[in-house]
Amino acid sequence: MPVKKKTDSSEILKGTLDMMILRTLIHGDAHGHTIAKVIERSSEDVLEIEQGSLYPALHRMEDRGWISSYWGASENNRKARFYQLTAGGRKQLTAESRRWQKMTRAIALVMGESPAQESGE
Repeated sequence: MPVKKKTDSSEILKGTLDMMILRTLIHGDAHGHTIAKVIERSSEDVLEIEQGSLYPALHRMEDRGWISSYWGASENNRKARFYQLTAGGRKQLTAESRRWQKMTRAIALVMGESPAQESGE
C-alpha cells in the first residue's frame, strides 16, 4: 500500500498516490521530501507517505511522461532531484480527479449520504 496507515480509514486510499503527487506538483516543482510533507500537511497529518512508496511512484510517473525531473539545490543547499508536472501529467491528473469524484460520489450514495454537489471545476 503506498500510504502508511495512521488511521483505520486509509485503506480506501490504495491506488491514489499518483493522483496526490500530481495534485501537489500543480503548485510548482518540488523534491520528494517536500511532496511527502505537503501531502501529510494537506491531509491534516492523516496520511504519511513513506520513501519506499514515494520514490518508486515518482520514477514510474516519470517513465510514463507525467512528470519530469532535474537536479537542483534543496532548502538546506543540498543536491536534490526536483520533479515537475508535464502536460501529460496535467491530463492524467484531470482524468484521475474525475475518476476519484465519481468513486467518492458512488460510495456516498451506497452509504446513504447525500453526495456533495459537483462543482464546475
